[in-house]
Amino acid sequence: MPPEQLPAGGKSEAPDNAAATARISALDILKVYTRISLSGFGGTLFWVRYMLVERKGWLTEREFVEALALGQLVPGPSVLNMSLMISYRFAGYAGALAAGVGFLGCPFLMVIGIGMLYGRYEHIPLVQQALSGVIAVAVGLLIANCIKMASALPRHWRPWLFTVLAFAGVGMLRWPLIGVLGVLAPFGIAAAWKKKR
Repeated sequence: MPPEQLPAGGKSEAPDNAAATARISALDILKVYTRISLSGFGGTLFWVRYMLVERKGWLTEREFVEALALGQLVPGPSVLNMSLMISYRFAGYAGALAAGVGFLGCPFLMVIGIGMLYGRYEHIPLVQQALSGVIAVAVGLLIANCIKMASALPRHWRPWLFTVLAFAGVGMLRWPLIGVLGVLAPFGIAAAWKKKR
């Protein structure tokens, strides 16, 4: 399936980012995802959203949330899945490849190096304290990102109900994600379909 093309002279759903998305090349994608991967300590979701929505304007907040939801429905790392889908949309197979290389290339090399260093210095208390600090920063970034993404949810009670139920099922009751999705997704789709009719 070819990547989506913006209609010539037609109006996009997101007029503020239509001009930007029309000119995104595989090289642009490689640069952005390399930068994201080098900034994403403690997780990359915050940085992907920041770069694609706030900094570059390639996606609207709603497009980002929808792409993330799709990325979570398939096996594998959801942020990487989402990034590959978005990049394919902008620049085809070359864009998807560029996103994968940019997203995984530098971290792969860094993890190998850090793993060797950690194996040698893990017993030092300063290393343990540094890791505790990184964990706190990662949790803070995750919470900030969740708050910003929640702004894209419709101002109705149904999406919030499904959000709370999913959080309770996976986060608090520790039920398997696939089971929670399998139960909640049909009800969420039915509720959205009923609302549109």
